[in-house]
Amino acid sequence: MVRFGLIGTNWITDRLVAAGREADGFELAAVYSRTKEKAEEFAAKYEIPHTFTDLEEMASSELIDAVYIASPNSMHANQAMLFMNHGKHVLCEKPFASNVRETKAMIEAAEANGVVLMEAMKTTLLPSFQAIKEGLQKIGPVRRYAASYCQYSSRYGAYLEGNVMNAFKPEFSNGSLMDLGVYGIYPMVALFGKPSDVKANGYMLGSGVDGEGSVIASYRDMEAVVTHSKITDSTLPSEIQGEQGCIVIDKLSEPTELTIHYRDGRKEQLSFVQDKPPMTYEVIEFIELIRQGKKQSETNSHACSLAVAEIMEESRKQMGLVYPADLE
Repeated sequence: MVRFGLIGTNWITDRLVAAGREADGFELAAVYSRTKEKAEEFAAKYEIPHTFTDLEEMASSELIDAVYIASPNSMHANQAMLFMNHGKHVLCEKPFASNVRETKAMIEAAEANGVVLMEAMKTTLLPSFQAIKEGLQKIGPVRRYAASYCQYSSRYGAYLEGNVMNAFKPEFSNGSLMDLGVYGIYPMVALFGKPSDVKANGYMLGSGVDGEGSVIASYRDMEAVVTHSKITDSTLPSEIQGEQGCIVIDKLSEPTELTIHYRDGRKEQLSFVQDKPPMTYEVIEFIELIRQGKKQSETNSHACSLAVAEIMEESRKQMGLVYPADLE
């Protein structure tokens, strides 16, 4: 069993717990919150035996083997390095860190301490994503990757009324690109590698983060277009266009239906079995890496996470989006 500690008690942590319980070897051992009351409330809900309000104490504890980090983006790097320096394995929510500098520091800490460090990007570890990879050979040379993730934030209404919540605060390294754009960029890198060039644009909110935007990535034989938004909705699917056909992906973050539209009019549904909660597959991958003595995932690799961080940092520069973390 791998004994997990949790940092964060929000909705994504609830999903991680539900998903983890479907994974062999997952054991909930501890939870951290800034307040004792919140920690104890969350622990009671899931029968977690230990609570912490001090991260240093939790990191040095012998009660856990690994930690799942679901704190605000700006806190990921320091928290991950603290736990890795105490010999703990780290499953860190996406985006990995605020910028390239932090991402490199995290990877260096993982290598120095001989622990597993993996970005919790669920999409690329789903059976449906494997079906996408296998389906690429059916559509001929790929010429365009078009990813769309536009979802009106439940916190945007409060923002418009003058209440700026964490989701729109630059001090937490948030915004549309980091929170939603990453869902289009990470699979792009996992499928096609790092592009030779990127061009980015975005609409900046008064709080200092982007509300929506787009990224165009250049490859030798194709281009990729990623659109993202936290202030509008979209019903558009995502597509991978080849010379002989197009793979239509219903929802890029959690694909459940994949259809190839061939040039001759034929349609083919790509089949796969995906019978567990979406986040279960990343937990399974993480636990297996620990069991097998491996230090990183072949799919959600350090190189992939670093390339994604580089793309997003360059995109932010072009948008004029600077976080306090960039100035440290």
